Amino acid sequence: MIITRTPFRISFVGGGSDLESFYSHHEGAVLSTSINKYMYISSHKYFEADKIRVKYSQTETVNHPSELKHPIFRTAFAACNIEGGIEVSSIADVPSGTGMGSSSSFTVGLMHNLYTWNHQSVSKEMLAQAACDIEINQLKEPIGKQDQYAAAYGGLNIFRFQSNGNVLVEPLYLQKDVLDTLEDNLVMFYYGNQRSASQILSEQKQNNAQSAKQDNLKQMVALVDELKVALFNGNLEAFGKILHVNWLLKKELASQISNSEIDDIYNLAMKNGAIGGKLLGAGGGGFLLFYCDKSKQANLIKALHKLPFFEFKFDHEGSKLIYTEYED
Repeated sequence: MIITRTPFRISFVGGGSDLESFYSHHEGAVLSTSINKYMYISSHKYFEADKIRVKYSQTETVNHPSELKHPIFRTAFAACNIEGGIEVSSIADVPSGTGMGSSSSFTVGLMHNLYTWNHQSVSKEMLAQAACDIEINQLKEPIGKQDQYAAAYGGLNIFRFQSNGNVLVEPLYLQKDVLDTLEDNLVMFYYGNQRSASQILSEQKQNNAQSAKQDNLKQMVALVDELKVALFNGNLEAFGKILHVNWLLKKELASQISNSEIDDIYNLAMKNGAIGGKLLGAGGGGFLLFYCDKSKQANLIKALHKLPFFEFKFDHEGSKLIYTEYED
């Protein structure tokens, strides 16, 4: 049996600049961290050596991977030349469509597992590239590259997206007290309304041709280095304020990123201790993240009592093997 554990991520600033429609003309950048909520993929020998079984929200048993309905499973099996005698299952700490990059965590974790099944060791870069190839190039999903890299590498990073398609990974090593305080001062709530990011990102991809939208994204990219400076200086109040500016810019990128209810919740949070925040992911639903000093969090949680409070910590490892035992 082989089990991989791959983290979800929260993106702070720069989201959207990882779309090819933007970074092919202007360098993109995102500052994000992985968190201790995970996608688990397990694999073991299936008793029918000429069949494949996969378990996710559904169970499929097929004679050949080309018959699988699940597109990522189907494409990943083909990429790894696995044709039978395997059962693969997935379990997630967080539901899909909530803005934490679950689809890419699934793809990274699955590829990590299948490479290991084939006795092939892989680097974090190879995992990120393989997941990008499956989701973006083969399945033509209208998504960017940040989620795959965040899931594979783990930790607090800046990812820079170059016009030639390369991704530069810049880990941010903060003083322990700064990192601990940042972790303590981030508060998350579950807004709900699970959604597919594809529709929102498709609109954003089209909008990126507009100069006004490109200007917004350029400003969001510039915030990445401002946020980096604030973190290295231990100026976490500035971190919260930059988060707020990024959210105001992001809302203008596509019509479904926010709505009146989300705006009301956000404004209520700002009146009750939050310095800044954002809706995670493409928008429209999922989790709301706020920067709020720990001393003011009781007021914030009370004000947003209708939303489930979601506890988390930072992850520092990225996708990893947590169990490996090859079967004869």
